[in-house]
Amino acid sequence: MTDDRLAALEARVAALESSTPAPPSDVADESGLLSYEGAVRLHGEVSWRIGYSPAAVVDLPAGPTAEVLAALGHPVRLALVRRLLAGPASAAELQEAADLSSTGQVYHHLRALTAARVVEQDARSFRVPATGVVPVLTMLLAAGDVAGLLR
Repeated sequence: MTDDRLAALEARVAALESSTPAPPSDVADESGLLSYEGAVRLHGEVSWRIGYSPAAVVDLPAGPTAEVLAALGHPVRLALVRRLLAGPASAAELQEAADLSSTGQVYHHLRALTAARVVEQDARSFRVPATGVVPVLTMLLAAGDVAGLLR
């Protein structure tokens, strides 16, 4: 890894650990630069900025990427994530929000979301991790764009 790439990676890790936005990254290559950022106030203030070359995005490992997309690709899981973007919730609150008949159904879907690192759990509640709020919202926005909902 080059010194510049290592320095950029260290800056991103430091920003994640301090919950401040990463500085704009200079990771453009001959394929260009792809980035997203956001500052949102849902259940706390979260800022995020990230950029990669399109070639690097295409080369991301397929397994973990597909796991996240699959976890978000189910209507019930999407309903759970939408509720959790508003703030942490218990399994019973998620059951009500997704209009499910049992908490067993909720836990079934939460397993997929937690395995994909879209959702995390503490002792009694579930939440979208702070570092995931802007990326998840960005995925929802991008999906809406691809679906033609934003035109």
